[in-house]
Amino acid sequence: MRFDRIALISAATILAGSLAAPAFAQSPYDGNWQVTIVTKTGSCDATASSMLTVADGKITAPGANVSGTIGREGLVKVSINGAYANGQLSGNAGSGKWNGASGGIPCSGRWEASRQ
Repeated sequence: MRFDRIALISAATILAGSLAAPAFAQSPYDGNWQVTIVTKTGSCDATASSMLTVADGKITAPGANVSGTIGREGLVKVSINGAYANGQLSGNAGSGKWNGASGGIPCSGRWEASRQ
């Protein structure tokens, strides 16, 4: 009887440990993304393009002040050099809206992304 309880407790401990720590933290949107922004209002550049990297759902870019995440369902929330963007990724593409400022004058527009 004591052996059965020890075996049951050991099995429960192993199962709980395997559920709590996934084998990897990769997100379905990890990889390199080419992002193009288009300004609709304000005095920001008419268009701009940049390569962003997603790793474990976190967004980074070389030489840019980037802070953001992509949820498992593709919801994008990011700040890039003082501009803010949100939107949705699905498969290998996505789009959304952004807003920021140039010389203190507000500007905004849309963005599109494709996985490279």
